[in-house]
Amino acid sequence: MHARYEAIFAELEPPFAFVDLDAVATNAQDMLRRAEGKPIRVASKSVRCRALLRRFLELSGGFRGLLNLTLPEALWLHGQGFADQLVAYPWTGLAALRELAALTATAGDGAPAVMVDCVEHLELIERAVGLGGAPIRVCLDLDVGYWPLRGRLRFGPKRSPIRTPAAAGAMAAEIERRAGVRLVGVMAYEGQIAGLADNVPGRALENLVIRAIKRGSLRDVAERRGAMVAAVRRVGELEFVNGGGTGSISSTAAEPAVTEIAAGSGFYAPMLFQYYRSLRLAPAAGYALPVVRKPSPAIATALGGGYIASGATRADRQPVPVEPPGLRLDPREGAGEAQTPLLGGGAAGLRVGDRVYLRHAKAGELCERFNSLWLIEGDRIVDEVPTYRGEGKCFL
Repeated sequence: MHARYEAIFAELEPPFAFVDLDAVATNAQDMLRRAEGKPIRVASKSVRCRALLRRFLELSGGFRGLLNLTLPEALWLHGQGFADQLVAYPWTGLAALRELAALTATAGDGAPAVMVDCVEHLELIERAVGLGGAPIRVCLDLDVGYWPLRGRLRFGPKRSPIRTPAAAGAMAAEIERRAGVRLVGVMAYEGQIAGLADNVPGRALENLVIRAIKRGSLRDVAERRGAMVAAVRRVGELEFVNGGGTGSISSTAAEPAVTEIAAGSGFYAPMLFQYYRSLRLAPAAGYALPVVRKPSPAIATALGGGYIASGATRADRQPVPVEPPGLRLDPREGAGEAQTPLLGGGAAGLRVGDRVYLRHAKAGELCERFNSLWLIEGDRIVDEVPTYRGEGKCFL
């Protein structure tokens, strides 16, 4: 792989980021296989590149629509020709909500849907819509976190307050009686299954605990999600029921209540998803840094590289040097904003001016560091495409 990268990128000066389209295609087929015929809504925050979002949606009929992180992002992408968008998190800024209200008045069902989970969200939306405006499409977010021992232990993202059929039905009825909103879907993300790595090197005991949490959560999620969706459907029809993530495509697809799965990280297959026992994804994204110092014969120091993944601070959320082989981070310094010292047998053979190739821990966050991505196929570069950052966009 190192020889391949060096041949492909011989004329490029680091730092730069790249995506291997051959690996992307392999990962896409794996995701579709695990979805077993259910459509996959592409999580845009895990891609953060307009050209690649379009390419991924065109890979196969199995990828359909976008799951956006923010409403401003969805509005921008709608203006660029993207349809069937769902904003995954509630938006409280009135300016974007008013823009959405104006768009809904002209685009109707073609306008993005936004997430809600409380009356306050509905009131904000209605304030933006005003009297007589077209109702904004909304999606009800349900909590499917795992709370064993009568809630004494809690696993999963701290998202929606709605976690029972009664609460789901009541919120659906509240939406139904309001003129400024229209319920079109339900979303329930089982992050304690989809978002927890269970095969991290050096964490044997923790891996066993996480696997036990996942096993216990699977039946709980299926039963409660099914019951909550049924309660909402008694109030009105739904266009979709969204669930899952790259780490739980198979189990989510098996639930009768779910009509579509959300996934995005699987295209790039960042390091975090190499630590899942059930996944075998091909590394598809990375970046190159220049070696600028040799503090000693056994150490090579690269410029920059401190691209730490969001979430709880842990070693497995740091970048990983992968090429040339035999490199590792300095445990006392790690990957830094200004420099990244590299140790290991591979460091001795590096010279000032050489390149090192690294993989980031969390999919789309890499795109916040680079203006463009070099796309490769086989043994050649086929394109350079701008990231959101390269197009002057920073949504969150």
